[in-house]
Amino acid sequence: MAFVTTLTFTSGDRNVLESVVSDIKTSAARKGVECKGPHPRPPTEYRVPQPKRLHPDGGEFESWDYSVYTRTMRIVGHDEFARDAAQRSFPDGIHVEAEVEQVKGAGRT
Repeated sequence: MAFVTTLTFTSGDRNVLESVVSDIKTSAARKGVECKGPHPRPPTEYRVPQPKRLHPDGGEFESWDYSVYTRTMRIVGHDEFARDAAQRSFPDGIHVEAEVEQVKGAGRT
């Protein structure tokens, strides 16, 4: 039985995010690891109101708008590489989630 590890990376800094997933993809290729992705998702747009004062009548500054970018990668087998990829030291602002799924081969019970 093989394990498939799905790594999901999110960040507000698209350039740093691209650098991180590109580095993992390059490392996987050098080691012969089957790595699918990175797959981009459409950015999530957020709008945060900024009150001038703590009470409701204080007015507001212009809202703060920002985007969060997401990339997913799937690593098939190669459990040690997947574990190392998920546990490496990432730059500030990069959030990583790992999901591990056990996949049975065809014809096995």
